[in-house]
Amino acid sequence: MAARLVKQCTYLLREATRLSPAMAPVSRLRLARTAHKTLTFSAISHSSHSPGSLTELVEKDQVFTPYPERQEIDRLIEKATSPQELLELVGGDQSLHHNHAALILIRLSHLLSEKPEDKALLIQDIRFQQLLHLVSSQIATVWHGTLVKLLRSLYILALPGTSKELQSVEQEVRWRLRRLKYKHLVFLAESCAASMQEQHSKELLAELLVHLERRWTEIEDGRTVVAIMMKAGHLSESLMNRLEDKCLELVEQFGPDELRKVLMTLAAQSRRSVPLLRAISYHLVQKPLPLTKGMLLDLAYAYGKLSFHQTQVSQRLAADLLSLMPNLTSGEVARCTKSFAFLKWLNLPLFEAFAQHILDRAQNVTLPHLCSMLLAFARLNFHPEKEDQFFNLVHERLESALASLEPTLQVDLVWALCVLRQVQEVELQAVLNPGFHTRFLEGKCLKDQSTLQKLLHINATALLEHPDYKGPLLPASALASKPSAPDKKMTPLQKELQETLKVLLGSSERGCLEVATRYGWVLDAEVLLDADGQFLPLRDFVAPHLAQPVGSQPLPLGAKRVAFLRWEFPNFNSRSKDLLGRFVLARRHMLAAGFLLVDVSTDWECGPFCTRRRASLQLEGYRQMPRPPTSLPYPCQVLEARAWPLGYIWNAIKPPILALEVGRAGHLIYR
Repeated sequence: MAARLVKQCTYLLREATRLSPAMAPVSRLRLARTAHKTLTFSAISHSSHSPGSLTELVEKDQVFTPYPERQEIDRLIEKATSPQELLELVGGDQSLHHNHAALILIRLSHLLSEKPEDKALLIQDIRFQQLLHLVSSQIATVWHGTLVKLLRSLYILALPGTSKELQSVEQEVRWRLRRLKYKHLVFLAESCAASMQEQHSKELLAELLVHLERRWTEIEDGRTVVAIMMKAGHLSESLMNRLEDKCLELVEQFGPDELRKVLMTLAAQSRRSVPLLRAISYHLVQKPLPLTKGMLLDLAYAYGKLSFHQTQVSQRLAADLLSLMPNLTSGEVARCTKSFAFLKWLNLPLFEAFAQHILDRAQNVTLPHLCSMLLAFARLNFHPEKEDQFFNLVHERLESALASLEPTLQVDLVWALCVLRQVQEVELQAVLNPGFHTRFLEGKCLKDQSTLQKLLHINATALLEHPDYKGPLLPASALASKPSAPDKKMTPLQKELQETLKVLLGSSERGCLEVATRYGWVLDAEVLLDADGQFLPLRDFVAPHLAQPVGSQPLPLGAKRVAFLRWEFPNFNSRSKDLLGRFVLARRHMLAAGFLLVDVSTDWECGPFCTRRRASLQLEGYRQMPRPPTSLPYPCQVLEARAWPLGYIWNAIKPPILALEVGRAGHLIYR
């Protein structure tokens, strides 16, 4: 208690000395005696009379200047409706208190915030310059709350960064940062952080962020932490970490709008804070929070941007949006569809409603919105019930507008139509024309390389799925697709698959790993089997799927090419075993190229060991597979492998976890 009292006395005496610079020598001597008495007394006594004695001494000697009572000029400043009324107070009959000049500047900035064209004229006014000079000369006597508002007002008035008055106010704020209340620091962060960056006041901004971080435990309400996150969180990684911890502590107090703001802030900064996202998701599910249409759209966007999957939240968003479908605009439907596509959440009733919404408003739907929906449908491999009507609308709108779109968007749209098996010959010709795709063949940036990869997929669609297509096609030099970067970290499933195949094959001549095809896809492995299921030397035979074939011998009669395709967890729709559209296209291309496929993915039920065993047994099954019959009593185009007995079963496998059904084309689908 004694130490705290000494600290308070020292603060009051320091303020008294600073606020009374014109004190007479006698008064200063009396103040020194008072200080000596006070400090000595407080150091030796803990009695309750100390605060009372200090108060009496302060009031008796008037060592502290209290805030003045409300005057007529305060009323005039508040009721002023034009800058001229405020400027007339300068040099008039009214006596200006040391805070009045600052209050006039604050009011001026408020009046001119709606008229930015008048700021230049105001800065040139001599009375405005007098106000600035008066504030600068008395800046030490301006109260804390008025000081932080004054700094914001000077930023709003667009004073140049070289202005001495602005620099004086900024310097005073820096000196007082330790003494400002936390709400004043939050006000500075909320209203001045962006201006500090533009005005090159980086030293003040850096110190402000440091004080916000050091005193983060003083945050007591959700509104404060949300405001700091939105305005200053992106400027300091350590501050943002503290704010996320505080959000976890206060999340129970958050309303729906605060939860939305936190999620949007995390999405804007691409911060996937899993503990905080789980806590927000819990409260969204457990509390009957009223969510407006705008909130639902923002929540869907944030979860999609952060790729955070929470089944119950996604179900609630889908259900609430489905009930609001008649009130949504085409732009909101396109935005919502895109958000759920990023989230990889395919809710069939909701997406059917999206497609029907577009068909009902076909005349009013803009081309960008239609393009966004087409790309979203392709990502999720969604085919609406009224597929013909929907894609007729798409082709009708693209027929006259495709060439006018950005080249990258043109490729994306044609690629999406390829995924959905709806591409037309004229659309293939538009992007495979040499005059169009040359810019991407020579591009070095990641965006151009990604577009070139999609062009390879489009070219493969024309070759494999459109036998009547007559050209043009990509040149041979573009078909040498480049495998993934060698320094890319291998996934556990990829590493396990390669180790299993090396043991299974025994020799590198029996198969190849990481095979880059001319179709733009990279096979995890490839082997060649003869009619009796024996391994053949892969490099000795022709390989039309390679951009640069190495062998010259034709394939023996009955030989089978087997390709291994690895599917990681992100390759599937959320909470589903259905592949995303991109990987469905890869399977279609490899099947059309004549491969038997071995799909390898992590088994959610029995884990990696079961996955490895299934892949080994499936390849062994190909080696022991009898030749397919020449005719089948039912239409069949693929070979299916399932986890229960069906079709041809090898009794040697105990337990029987693999079954094969042979089709005419000798293909395979593994689910």
